[in-house]
Amino acid sequence: MMGVALSLVGCARPHVSPLAPPPYRAEIGAGYDVTWMALVRALAKQNLPLRAIARDSGVIATDDVVTPIGVYSDCGRTGDEQLEGEALVTFTMFVEPDGTDTRLQINSNMRTQGHRKGSSGKLPTGRARCAGRGSPRRTSTSSGRGSPRTPCAAGRRRAAGRRRPGAPRRRRSSRACAPRSRRRSVSADRAAALRSLPSVDQLVRRVAADPALAGLSRARLTAAVREALEAERRRVREQGVPPADADTLAARVVDGVRRAGLFSLRPVINASGVVLHTNLGRALLSDLARERVAAVAAAYSNLEMDLASKERGSRYSHVEALLRRLTGAEDALVVNNNAAAVLLALETLAHGKEVIVSRGELIEIGGEFRIPDIMLRSGAVLREVGATNRTHLRDYADAIGPTTALLLKVHTSNYRVIGFTADVSSRELVELGRERGVAVMEDLGSGSLVDLRPWGFPYEPTVPEVVASGVDLVSFSGDKLLGGPQAGIVVGKRAIVSRLKKNPWNRALRIDKFTIAALEGTLTAYEDGTARETVPTLRLLTEPLATVVARARRVLRGLGAEAAQRLAARVDEGRAQVGGGALPTVELPTAGVSLGATDAAARALDAALRVGDPPVVGRLVEDRLFLDCRTVLPAQVAGLVKAIVSAARP
Repeated sequence: MMGVALSLVGCARPHVSPLAPPPYRAEIGAGYDVTWMALVRALAKQNLPLRAIARDSGVIATDDVVTPIGVYSDCGRTGDEQLEGEALVTFTMFVEPDGTDTRLQINSNMRTQGHRKGSSGKLPTGRARCAGRGSPRRTSTSSGRGSPRTPCAAGRRRAAGRRRPGAPRRRRSSRACAPRSRRRSVSADRAAALRSLPSVDQLVRRVAADPALAGLSRARLTAAVREALEAERRRVREQGVPPADADTLAARVVDGVRRAGLFSLRPVINASGVVLHTNLGRALLSDLARERVAAVAAAYSNLEMDLASKERGSRYSHVEALLRRLTGAEDALVVNNNAAAVLLALETLAHGKEVIVSRGELIEIGGEFRIPDIMLRSGAVLREVGATNRTHLRDYADAIGPTTALLLKVHTSNYRVIGFTADVSSRELVELGRERGVAVMEDLGSGSLVDLRPWGFPYEPTVPEVVASGVDLVSFSGDKLLGGPQAGIVVGKRAIVSRLKKNPWNRALRIDKFTIAALEGTLTAYEDGTARETVPTLRLLTEPLATVVARARRVLRGLGAEAAQRLAARVDEGRAQVGGGALPTVELPTAGVSLGATDAAARALDAALRVGDPPVVGRLVEDRLFLDCRTVLPAQVAGLVKAIVSAARP
């Protein structure tokens, strides 16, 4: 089917002769499964690129197959000057069972492009002097089921263009009217080079025995091989270079799979100095929280069963009592994150009604999620009051009307407005709400259960403090300053929290058993008074600078004198961040190891560390790579040293 003879005229009306062949049909004396597998193996052996393959429906479709052709033309008539080009052919194959036999039909679609080549062997570059003459056009012919163009129809069109008897003979164009040459999209040599690439099956067999790929599934390995072959085809087409040999391609596959790792989600050494790094998973879980998750994961649990009565219980009961004791609230509810908590509260309390918010508190959180957008989705109507930098109690009072359902205060935990500013306290809003019969909610954002001022942090309202002010509902995150799993925690008045629990949206936003187990373990540390020492987030935030410096020096010593000198390594002090949209003005004193004698060397080392095993994420500071040891755990020091040495190996 590929060896179709084509002739293409060089002027205004190109023709193809003969046309693409009619559908190929055959009756195979074998069953459907046997025929299908034989066909797939044949295609793999030929290394044909496939666009679609569906065994159940019996359809296989290929991408363009590039085939070199020889074309002859002389301004509308077959002549002695050769045109060289390619045919781009696609095939669609239909396999259908027919009793004990199988019917096979192959349809084709062909696109060709010719390029004039004169007797001198060079392509002419001048503009054609013949009016109405143009360069050869790409010609498409197709046949088979579903094609509007059949050989018969094409033949009629061709016959219609012949000269009638008695009509004046068309004057033959001179060679000066030859069409301008058009640069070939893919040369015949390049097409041959692409065909020389190994098939998917050949490359899979070559790399399957490599020890570095032990444990990798056949499907994953095949996908990696397909990606490598596609990347090599693209490189050959775009750059016009010879294809890599099979050994080189196999090495690329092995290296790519090794760098990607067996699993996509894997541990990373955080040397960025951002304690609550959102992109790196925010808070680390305590030993107790991890133990509780492991215990629940390895066995059935009483997630929603009251063991005393053997009746259905509430999953929230495992953390409700802890939250009530730690915050002083009457009731509690936990959903999957704080944005969900705010959405659930607004939809429950203010759907179709007004919610009054200070203009200076219309915050945006990560991923471009904004309070007004969440409010819109909840069905509540936003009513802004005050100015960006100053909002007074009278602004809230003047805005309250018959459709007002909620006064919402949003703690700006991820930014600060300083200078000529004024805001309304939680206690003042509570008094106004009680006077006018309107509920008050406060979104604390990061939310902390302990006062961090004894460790040098600025004042930040704690959850117990806000609850004590009389606010009806308080929401905050579980994986920020609390140091637990991702969760949106709501505490407040029982009458209001119970309404949230009954909202059907609560079912869609509820947490699973692993979140409950991790949260219970985290909250237990707070109740026991050991949170600062056992919850990693609090420990990293409050760790003395001297301890961080000592850890950085351990890393430097581990590199050895030769590697340290080659990398221009030294211990430097700097400033780390809390991150996670918490305490935005706080900079933590820190220390780390600076690497790279030049900006280029630092960037190269940064890239190599990120794709290492384990990956290491640092930060570039003043043309050097700074590995901040405040966020490097003590148990990770040896792994960090090994990763640096491996990435910097000449």
